[in-house]
Amino acid sequence: MTRFVVGSDHGGLDIKAAVIALLKRRGAAVIDVGTAGPASVDYPDFGAKAAGMVSRGEAEQGVLVCGTGIGMAIVANKFSGVRAALVTDEFMARMAREHNNANILVLGGRVIDAPTAERLVTAWLDASFEGGRHQVRLNKITALEREMGL
Repeated sequence: MTRFVVGSDHGGLDIKAAVIALLKRRGAAVIDVGTAGPASVDYPDFGAKAAGMVSRGEAEQGVLVCGTGIGMAIVANKFSGVRAALVTDEFMARMAREHNNANILVLGGRVIDAPTAERLVTAWLDASFEGGRHQVRLNKITALEREMGL
């Protein structure tokens, strides 16, 4: 069973709930790192919790949501081994997996609605990493992380 970590700030609560329900319907184990209510919170706190879990291997994949998704993507990509992709349509979601083997999908809670989020997550989950020339590129990213001490 794949372990997913899911997190959001106050701007992503509705999307996060829809994503958690979808993942559970698909049989995934879901770890919700918050937030749990509508009070204003700082997205880096929740993005760091989730990305840290993926980086350390405590979760295989994750989904992060904030108002636009931009902040969460920036935070998540600071962690070694994390490839977080902000997506807004199904093509981007598929390519995030097929070409970049993204292990965190990032969504904007004020950019898309819950049914769209479900379609994006489904497209990402149903796609497979193509490897080959794409693995060569990911190896270069890993080498950069090592060079920078990440």
